[in-house]
Amino acid sequence: MRKTFLLFLFLSLFIAINAQSYWQHGRLKVSADGHYLQFTDGTPFFWLGDTGWELFHRLTIEEITIYLDNRAAKGFNVIQAVTLAEFDGLRKPNRYGEVPLNNLDPAKPNAKYFSIIDSTIRLAKARNMFIGLLPTWGDKVAKMWGEGPVVFDSSNAYKYGYWLGNRYKNEPNIIWILGGDRPAKTDSSDWRPVWRQMAKGIIEATNHQCFITYHPSGGNYSTSQYIHNESWLNMNMFQSGHGGGHDAACWDLVTRDRNCAPIKPTLDAEPNYEDHPVNPWPKWNPDSGYYRACDVRKQTYRSVFAGAAGVTYGHHAVWQFMSAREETINYPDRGWINAIDRPGAYQVGYLRKLTESRPMLSRVPDQTIIISGQGEKAERIEAFHAGDSSYAMIYLPAGKTITINTSFMKCAAINAWWFNPKDAGIQKIGKLERKDNMEFTSPTTGIENDWVLIIDDTSKNYKEPGK
Repeated sequence: MRKTFLLFLFLSLFIAINAQSYWQHGRLKVSADGHYLQFTDGTPFFWLGDTGWELFHRLTIEEITIYLDNRAAKGFNVIQAVTLAEFDGLRKPNRYGEVPLNNLDPAKPNAKYFSIIDSTIRLAKARNMFIGLLPTWGDKVAKMWGEGPVVFDSSNAYKYGYWLGNRYKNEPNIIWILGGDRPAKTDSSDWRPVWRQMAKGIIEATNHQCFITYHPSGGNYSTSQYIHNESWLNMNMFQSGHGGGHDAACWDLVTRDRNCAPIKPTLDAEPNYEDHPVNPWPKWNPDSGYYRACDVRKQTYRSVFAGAAGVTYGHHAVWQFMSAREETINYPDRGWINAIDRPGAYQVGYLRKLTESRPMLSRVPDQTIIISGQGEKAERIEAFHAGDSSYAMIYLPAGKTITINTSFMKCAAINAWWFNPKDAGIQKIGKLERKDNMEFTSPTTGIENDWVLIIDDTSKNYKEPGK
C-alpha cells in the first residue's frame, strides 16, 4: 500500500512540474466589482465545480486519481469534498482503515486519516483544480436530520479549524466551504457562533490567506439570508437542489444575492443532480422519473447567465461514489464509474468554455434584452451583456423565435451566432446591420432544444464562441 501511495505522489509531482498555469497567478480572490472571481494578478476564474462529497471517505487513491483525471479532462476546476463525511463519517473508516477523529473529538484529529486528503490536494493541484474542502458535513454541528453525531461547539470548532488551516496553509488550491447542507440559523436555533469560531481558526492558522464560503441546505435558501455580513464569508452560496421539481427558480436566487450589500459573489453550489429522482424529500424515489442532462443544462446556464460567479454540477451516483461495496442512497440508477461520463458532465464544460471565450468579469445580467419570446419555468430565458456593451448572450431553454433589444450596443454592425449547449456546435448567422429590435429564430425549436444566441460588436473581432 505504501508503494502505491509513493507512486501516485511521484506522478503528482511530475505532473505538477509541467502544469503551473493556475498557481502562477496567485491566490483566489473576489473581482473588483464584487460579483465574480479572479486570481491575485487579475486573471479571471470561472468556478466549475463537481460534488464529490464522499471522495476521501469511500475511495482509494487509485480511484481518486481516475476521478480527478476524468473531471480535469472535462473542464472541472473545483471538487467539493467533505473531510468529516455525511454517511457515518466519524465511525466508518476510509478505504485505508482510518477514522478522522480520535474518540469522536474534533480537538484530536487522526493525522493518518488526513494523509489521503493531503495526497488528493496535491493531485488536484497538479491538474489545475481546487479542492472545495468542507471541514465537516453540517450534521456534526446541527444534526436536524442525518446520522451525526453532533460533536462541535465553539471551543473545539476553533481548535479543529486551526489544525486544518495550519495543515493546509501552504496549499494554494484550497477553497474552504463551511456548512455542509445545513442552515447557519433557524427561527429556533443559531449555529453561527460555532461556524464563526471554525472560520476564525482557519483564518488565523493561514495568516488570512484563505477563501471561505458556506454550503447551505436546499430550497429557497442562501447564505445571504443569515450570514451575508459575517466578515469571514467571501462568497455566498445557495442550493437550488433536487426537491423543487423541474425548473427551480435559481435565477431569482442569484438576483437576490447580487442585490445584497456589501456586494459578494454568489453561485449555485448544488443544483439538480443528473440522474437524481425528481420526487422530493423524503421519498426521493424515481416514480416521477429522473433529472437528465437537459435539466442540468437549464439550471446551470440560467444561474450563470443571471450573474453567478460559476456553478457546480453534480451526479447522483458520483457524489456518493456508488459501487457494489456501498449501500445505495436514494435510488441511483448506475454506479459512479459508469456515471462520470454522462452527457451533463461534458455539457457543463461547454458552458465554462463559452463563458471564458468572452471578457467574463464584466458580465451584466439584463432581462430587458428580451423583448418578446420570454416564457416561464421550462421556457424562462436568461440574458446578459458585457459592461462595455461589446457582446451579449441569451440562453433559450426551449428553441423558438425571439425579439431582442440591442440598443445598449453602439456599433453599426454585429456578428451573430447560435451555440448548441448539447455539443458545443456553432452555427454562424453572419454579419448583420444592427437595429434596436432584431428577431432571431433558433435552428431547432421546442423543449430540450436549447440554444445560446451570441451577438458581438464586429469591431472587437471576438473568436468563435466557446473556442
